[in-house]
Amino acid sequence: MNTGAINALLVDLVAGEPPNGAHPTVWMGKLIAGGRSRRKSRDNWLSFAEGALVVGGGVFVTAAIASALSRSVNKAPASMQSTLRGLALKPALSLRPLIVAARKVQCALEDGELDRARNLLAYHLVSRDTTPLTADEVAGAAIESVAENLSDSVVAPLLAFRVGGLTAAYAYRFINTADAMLGYRTPELEWFGKAPARADDVANFIPARVTAALICATATAARGSARHAFRTASRDARRTDSPNAGWPMAAMAGALDVRLTKRNQYVLNNNGYTPIPRDIARCCRIALTVSALAATLVDVL
Repeated sequence: MNTGAINALLVDLVAGEPPNGAHPTVWMGKLIAGGRSRRKSRDNWLSFAEGALVVGGGVFVTAAIASALSRSVNKAPASMQSTLRGLALKPALSLRPLIVAARKVQCALEDGELDRARNLLAYHLVSRDTTPLTADEVAGAAIESVAENLSDSVVAPLLAFRVGGLTAAYAYRFINTADAMLGYRTPELEWFGKAPARADDVANFIPARVTAALICATATAARGSARHAFRTASRDARRTDSPNAGWPMAAMAGALDVRLTKRNQYVLNNNGYTPIPRDIARCCRIALTVSALAATLVDVL
């Protein structure tokens, strides 16, 4: 039985991220960047094929390395396997950096330092321009990022681990990293990044909805309503451009009963309250509870 999810989460919360040079996602990023720099065509479909080759080849290489690591763990004494597997799985998770980044934004807002909060939000959590955001929009964006990344950085790799061990967890991590680096609708990446983006949509289809369900189940951790979280997710999840991100974000909006908006794009839980800094802490509390529950279920079931 592939156990080790709880150990991986504990190591993540206690130790945080490995040094950059030793972090598998850094190696993945270099591989993806190398593929991007070597692309030959600007033709739409040839660019698509090259992007598909980058993500497919990267998944193959990553899965092969993770499979070899998994075999090594399985050869260790049985009493040590869960611990070793947890240590090997840990770099595929990223909960502590997410919580720390969100709380930094919260502290800046509570100190009345809106510009610093905007800069922290842009540096750690979102890729959009944060310059025009109001304080409540910054708080809302931090909550949205925690909810979305709770799926991408914790629940999804844990589910992949449950299905296919370390091999599947790291294959998922490569797909997610490739989408983060290439999945943009810019003239250069519109077609080259389409395959990574679609692969990420498929890989996150189930995890995003499982994350939403877990947020509903743990809403009371932040004195929220599971019923309201479920209703909001069911009603508003499809309002975002992403087929997946709206599910955990809408569930979190309902669980906290806050109104989350992205200008000219969507409104989640329209009748909710305007988010304030302490709602970020409530969101983080739910994220921690969801992560603990997910890791426990992965190890026990």
